[in-house]
Parts: sequence; C-alpha cells; structure tokens
Amino acid sequence: MSTDPWGRVDEDGTVYVRTADGERTVGSWQAGAPEEALAYFRRKYDALVTEVDLLEQRIKTTDLAAAQAEHTIARLRESVTEAHAVGDLDGLGRRLDGLTSLLGERREQLKVARDQARVQAREVKERIVAEAERISAEETHWKNGGERLRQLVEEWKAAERVDRPTETALWKRLSSARNSFTKRRKAYFSNLEGEREQARSEKERLVAEAEALSGSTDWGPTAAAYRELMRQWKLAGRASRDAEEDLWARFKGAQDMFFTARSAVFAERDAEFQEHAEAKEKLLAEAERLVPVRDIRASRQALRSIQERWEAIGMVPRDSRERLEGRLRKIEEAVRGAEESEWRRTNPEARARAEATVAQLRASIEQLETRLEKARNAGRDKDVKDNEEALTARRAWLAEAEHTLSELS
Repeated sequence: MSTDPWGRVDEDGTVYVRTADGERTVGSWQAGAPEEALAYFRRKYDALVTEVDLLEQRIKTTDLAAAQAEHTIARLRESVTEAHAVGDLDGLGRRLDGLTSLLGERREQLKVARDQARVQAREVKERIVAEAERISAEETHWKNGGERLRQLVEEWKAAERVDRPTETALWKRLSSARNSFTKRRKAYFSNLEGEREQARSEKERLVAEAEALSGSTDWGPTAAAYRELMRQWKLAGRASRDAEEDLWARFKGAQDMFFTARSAVFAERDAEFQEHAEAKEKLLAEAERLVPVRDIRASRQALRSIQERWEAIGMVPRDSRERLEGRLRKIEEAVRGAEESEWRRTNPEARARAEATVAQLRASIEQLETRLEKARNAGRDKDVKDNEEALTARRAWLAEAEHTLSELS
C-alpha cells in the first residue's frame, strides 16, 4: 500500500482521497506501481487548481460578468466535490467559497458604483435640462442659442442613463425647452419680417421726399428739412439688407445732390464775402485810430461815418463775422464811455450832489473829532475806540467823494 498526505492506494489498487468528511474512492490502479497511481490522480488535482487559479485571476483583474463567474464557480465546485483526484480538495472548496465572497463584494461595489453613476448622470442631465430651459426662456441670440441646444442634446446622449421614469421626465422637459425656443425664434423672425416691411415702406416715403427736395434752392429751410428726414430715417428701423442698401443709396444721393449745389453757391458767395471782410478790416484800422478818445464830438462823427460805410459793405464769411463785429463793438463802447464820462463831468446836478456830499462828510468828521477829544479827556476807552472807527470810515468816504468831485470840475 502507498500513502500521500491527501490520499492512498490500498493493496488491491483502489485509490482514495482524504477529505473532511472522510475517505472516498476516486479510482483504481492496476497498471503499475501505487506511486504512479497517486502521481496520476495528483495531476488531476493540479488541473483543478489551475482552473481555480485562472478563475480567481479573471475575477480580480478583469470585468468578468458576475453571472458568468457564478456559473464557473458552481461548475468548479461540482468538479471539486466529485473530483477523481488526490489533493487538498477541501482547500480548493474553501478557495471557491472565498471567490464567491469576493464576487459578492464586487457585486456590491458595482452596485454602489452604478448608483453613484446614476446620481451623477441625473445631476448632469438635470443641469442640461436647466440650461436648455434658461435658453428657451431668455436667449435672444438665436444662432448661438440653437447651436448650444444642439450641443446639449449631444451631451445628453453621451451621459449615463438614469432610471426610466426620471429619464423620461427629464427628456420631456428638454424636448419641451427645445420646442419652446424654436417657437419663440420663429415668432421673433416673423415679427421682425413685419417690422422690416414697415421700415421699408416708411423709408420709401422718406426717399421720395428727399428726392423731391434735391433740386431746391431754398437753402436754409431745405437743409432743415433734410435734417428732419434723417431723424425720421433713424427712427424708422431697418428694412431687409438689400432693400436697406438700395433705399439708403437713393436717400444719400438726393441729399448729396442738394448739398453739393448749396456748397457751390456758398463757395461763390464766400468769395464775395471775403472781399467784404477785407473792406471791413480797413474800416476797423481807421476806427481803431479813434481810441483813446480825445475829441468826443469829432470821434462821434467819425464813428458814425464808419458805421454807415460798414453797413453798406454787407455780409462777411460766417467764420469772420464775430471777430470783426467784436472789434467794432470795442471801439463803439470806448466812444460811448467817453461821452458818458463827459456828460457826468459837466452835469450841474451831479456836481451839486457831489459838493453836498463832501460838505456833509467834512461836517460829520469835525463832529466826530470833537467827540473823540472829549472821550479821551474823560478816559472813556470804549467811546474813544468807537469814534476812531467812525472817523476812519468817514475819512475814506470823504476821499472818494472828493475824487468824484474833482472829476466833475
């Protein structure tokens, strides 16, 4: 009889394997030595070990489906239980039990991962739907909005699926947002088309008016009319691109015709006005020799002659008008100021008033000087101070009054 830690061969050639439940027959061997029998049945055991090793490796390192792994474990368990092999069959059974536990843990991990993926997928799809609804309600940049909605649909397709009720409800909201955006965009462009048609009609009217005015020679009122037409043009809105370009070309052409003609007339007029300006420059040189005024009567007569010739010359260019008129006004003011000063100086009533004011101030000063002297003698410091201040003011007034009187003398 030959023995092994996990089996034996008896004298009649029967081969046994030892298990926790006791020995059981796994075969018989009549063709050779008992050691050869044990070696043969150990090789069968090694084959089982190899299968278990491979299964364990696949479970741990690949994404082997749980159902397939369970089927393989069950098959191997049956093979180990009924194995005609010699070896640690109980150990192999325990390894299969461990793989069953590992598979259960992996199944639970996969379930948690799937649950997390569903939660994340739901969050992603809720974000997609929320953005789509915002675009549907707020976006007015239609091209960008439509393109973004298409991108959101692709993002939806790429995201993991969630449970069917949630998936269905969210997809309905996404579809509704897209439909709502499409309807709002169609309504906008439909309304825009109406507005453009209305703008085209209004601008055709403005073009007709502009063209009717293009030959006018009533320069001022017509220029004002064109400004008003331009104001209305800006308020009218935009027609379609082709119509807008055609109408604007006609409108601008009418304006250009009028303003070109006006510019030609004004250029001719400005040349004539420039000669007027040169003549007035000469008059100003003559007028400025009157200042400072020495002989009021002669200056007044000379200025009157200059003013009459000034008016007779006529208009000057617009950009010279204020400068020339300003220089003449200064001369007129100088002559007028000299006349007023002479009138005040020779006015008897003014001189009488000035003399009375001087006499009154002198009398007042004499009275204050007397009071001051008495206050000093009496030692009344407050009265001294008050009288000194009053005297200072009266003397200043007297100096001014005497100056005025001297001018009138």
